[in-house]
Amino acid sequence: MRIGVVTFPGSLDDRDAQRAIRLAGAEPVALWHGDHDLHGVDALVLPGGFSYGDYLRCGAIASLSPIMTEVIDAANKGMPVLGICNGFQMLAEAHLLDGGLIRNEAGRFICRDQQLRVENTSTDWTGGFTTGQEITIPLKNGEGAFIASAATLERLEGEGQVAFRYLGVNPNGSLNDIAGVTNVRGNVVGLMPHPEHAVEAGFGPDTAEAMRSGIDGLTFFTSVIERALVH
Repeated sequence: MRIGVVTFPGSLDDRDAQRAIRLAGAEPVALWHGDHDLHGVDALVLPGGFSYGDYLRCGAIASLSPIMTEVIDAANKGMPVLGICNGFQMLAEAHLLDGGLIRNEAGRFICRDQQLRVENTSTDWTGGFTTGQEITIPLKNGEGAFIASAATLERLEGEGQVAFRYLGVNPNGSLNDIAGVTNVRGNVVGLMPHPEHAVEAGFGPDTAEAMRSGIDGLTFFTSVIERALVH
């Protein structure tokens, strides 16, 4: 399986996402924001960072990059797309996911290992989890507070489109403790925490077994590979 990772000016975690894909057993394909070619990939990752310096709004300018025309078209045709942090912001700005992300409630950048509860396991990126499973994924953002209108929030909750929810503490003031959402079809998922930073023992979050041994993030990438093999 070939999974594309789009690099934008200001991307920070594109190489980390490529490494996560490689560790999961797929081939990472580097894509450039200024191109109109997805190079025949089977899935896409929009990585974290500070695209275009976070000017205007986080992800707003990147959502209008040339390659996003192809990303939007591919997503609407069913290609799996994962937006991580800044990538989540792009997907919201591109209207591939409902809601939006604003400045953290505390008004400052937050970096921590964050507990999440998996709410939806029927998406292309979450099939390897169990519903209600508690996982730990690193989080680092300054504008990660999820917002939506009351009607949109009710629909997201009612239709099971909340993919992940913060546990223990809500780090950024997200409504309903929402850490990530999916589209109705389940092929597009966005979340603020960074699963690509929890894919290799020795470099992930601490666990009860050992320091830096957490690899909960690897399941995102193995899930999309397994889903592709089934279909």
